[in-house]
Amino acid sequence: MQHLDTTHDPGIAPARARADDHAFPQPARASIGSSDVLIGTAGWTDPTLTAPGVFYPEGTSTPEARLRYYATRFPLVEVDSSYYALPTARNAELWLARTPDDFVFDVKAYSLLTGHAAEPNRFPKALRESLPPEIASQRRVYGKDLPTEFRDEIWRLFAEALAPLHEAGRLGAVLMQYPKWIRPGPYTAKMLERTRQRLDDLPVAIEFRHRDWLGPAFRDRTLALLRDHGMSYVMVDEPQGLESSVPPQVAVTSPRLAVIRMHGRRGDTWEKPGATVMEKYRYLYDAAELGEWVPRIEQAAEAAKQVHVVFNNCYGNYGTTNALEMNELLR
Repeated sequence: MQHLDTTHDPGIAPARARADDHAFPQPARASIGSSDVLIGTAGWTDPTLTAPGVFYPEGTSTPEARLRYYATRFPLVEVDSSYYALPTARNAELWLARTPDDFVFDVKAYSLLTGHAAEPNRFPKALRESLPPEIASQRRVYGKDLPTEFRDEIWRLFAEALAPLHEAGRLGAVLMQYPKWIRPGPYTAKMLERTRQRLDDLPVAIEFRHRDWLGPAFRDRTLALLRDHGMSYVMVDEPQGLESSVPPQVAVTSPRLAVIRMHGRRGDTWEKPGATVMEKYRYLYDAAELGEWVPRIEQAAEAAKQVHVVFNNCYGNYGTTNALEMNELLR
């Protein structure tokens, strides 16, 4: 399999290894004490990943075949398509049918549920047709722009879609990734309480995108609120020194699950207006950078029954390569 050369890519570590069928044992799962560490990537259908010769064997060209193959290499995947459009229960049933019984899905929350904008033309048909024309015709809308009953239905449909995964015991967490303009304040407790009520007993993991959440003034309160609601704090590796930079601190707020997301370290594009996903996340970790996280993962494993390590450096086989390399380091 081809490895994408990153030698001349600014801010990117040189290529070192290949995510192929011979370089690593399968799947990417490790045990630390009594904790199970599952390693995977954010998505399995990125166009740069599905390009010929990058990760998937020749002839692996359908969504079903790709997920089946991915599940032979990894025990965990983060579903990110659910951020852009509401998933359906049928989606979840197909995912279950195409993966082993111990394969786990983390599912990113739909954009409107975390304060991001959404595209009305991607709403389910019945919902789209129920909108006032002046809203339906907009390119993007926020939750505050929509009727209360519409927002209620969005929450209901999202939770309903994940029911098959949850009932099968294969929903790792609903990932609530809040944007950087959502900062800690008087509304924080109510926001988290409302999320817990809306998602009922679904497992929830919270990722913040503003440095104040773990700053000295709010850190203890933030983590205490997550513990109170049984939510997992999402630890991150990402560029530092920016408004949206959350420090890479170990904090486990649920004994059931600890979540770590590896975003890469492209500080030059992290907050760049209009930066594409490729510009933000095209980053290949080197061995030393991965090694920094080994003791942190071990520390998280001491406090949680399961640890999820998700590589979100989504470009070509960067994420899959780093995920397999991390597994080797932990082994």
